[in-house]
Amino acid sequence: MVVSFITLEEHYTSPLAPSTVPFPPHITSKLNVLGKSRIQDMDDGHVAMQILSHTPLDAPPALCTQINDSLADAISQHPTRLAGFALLPMIDPLAAAAELARCVRDLGFVGALLDNHLDGEFYDAAKFWPVFEKAQELDVPLYIHPTFASEKMLEHYKGNYADSIAEHLSAFGWGWHSDTGLHILRLYASGLFDRFPRLKIVIGHMGELLPFQLDRCIRVTSHWGPRERGLQQVWDENLWVTTSGMFSLPPLACLLQTTRKERVLYSVDYPFSTTETGMRFFEQVEKSGLLKGEELDMFAFGNAEKLLKLKRKA
Repeated sequence: MVVSFITLEEHYTSPLAPSTVPFPPHITSKLNVLGKSRIQDMDDGHVAMQILSHTPLDAPPALCTQINDSLADAISQHPTRLAGFALLPMIDPLAAAAELARCVRDLGFVGALLDNHLDGEFYDAAKFWPVFEKAQELDVPLYIHPTFASEKMLEHYKGNYADSIAEHLSAFGWGWHSDTGLHILRLYASGLFDRFPRLKIVIGHMGELLPFQLDRCIRVTSHWGPRERGLQQVWDENLWVTTSGMFSLPPLACLLQTTRKERVLYSVDYPFSTTETGMRFFEQVEKSGLLKGEELDMFAFGNAEKLLKLKRKA
């Protein structure tokens, strides 16, 4: 395998951030490094470039600015290997829009990653729309990424079992993905994509359950009243999907049957998944024949280069 990848859902934690999530020590040690050992892990998995995003954090504007500036400094040490998604203060949408513009125009970031909700509040509310408007104006994507359930949301997952199981169900066991898929449907229902028809949204984990349900969702949403653009058109024109953290062929087959191939992008979810795991999955994809030739290159790096206006150093 000669190919080298661009990966879009790759995480770090700034030393400036308060310690709010107790990740396991072996994960924390990798999240805290943006230098030599990260680059070595990338080399081990044939990753040419990582797009870095901060782990879940509801941060005020001043702290977001400090963290983004610090990330820009780290990227400057490895400019051909690292790029950045901005951390935005969604608690203050106008400040978030301004910070997105600053990060793109002054720091060279390629977009922003948004946690899936703000303490249980999704972004279909009009007060958040200045962020989407600014992303459309700048022609950069917003990556909507799962985050931990609020206290109120967590109650939905509790039952006749230990609370630790409820926490898993609310997160990587189910809720992260169903809630992010729900968020996309909420954004559609709100009319966001009619208001901002050139908006670019990225979601991970093979589409956050949406590809499996897409045909049904398209039929259901057709009864939601008149819209300029149907869900199928929005899916085709406004959504990109990465494979982050998912390494089996059946969901990829479903994704490829429902989604334009130029909108499907390889990613790893580092360091929660390893670059070597991602590389072995890519080899399985190649052997399966699900993608071949130019389409395989598009999946590995070409689609990311086009979306993010980047050029990897092979």
